[in-house]
This record gives sequence, structure tokens and C-alpha cells, in this order.
Amino acid sequence: MLNTLENLIKLARERKLSPVDGSYTNKLLNDKSLCKAKVLEEIDELVEAIEENTNKIHEAADVFYHLLMYLEANDIKIEEVMQELEKRKKWVTMIIIYLQKF
Repeated sequence: MLNTLENLIKLARERKLSPVDGSYTNKLLNDKSLCKAKVLEEIDELVEAIEENTNKIHEAADVFYHLLMYLEANDIKIEEVMQELEKRKKWVTMIIIYLQKF
């Protein structure tokens, strides 16, 4: 399951190094304004799909794809995002352990 996300990240990084003419991925990676607009658009579409109980999975996939492209276009590595999430998990765990003492 996570292989799909890893493959999307690899694709983005490969396209940055070796662009492919006509590639939608390259278009997003090279146009940060477009990429940002697509992330915002896709999030709106996901919220609407959830509220209307239609196309939720399709729209969620669009959000993941466009967000990954936006991060890569702005040189934000998913590995660093994952490290930040891991830190937060440890921090929350420490608070819970501390609070259990009382």
C-alpha cells in the first residue's frame, strides 16, 4: 500500500531530474502556482465529495498526488515530514505517560 506513495515520490524526483515532454507531473513540478492551485482545488473537491458521500476515494487520491507534487516542487522532502510526525508521536506519548502519573 505505501509502495504506491513511494512510487509517486520516486516519479516526482525522477521527473525533476529527467523531464518528460507533455508530462502532467512535470507541469506541476515546474509551475508552483499551478501546483498550489491544484492542491487547493482538490482539497475543496474532497470536502465536497465527503459531504455528498460521492467519489471520496477518487478525490482523496487526487489530494495525495497533488500534495506530494506540491511538496516536491517546493523541495520539501516527505521523509522530513514523516520525521516531524514521528517527533510529534513521541511528544504526545511522553505527555500521556506524564499525565498517567497523576
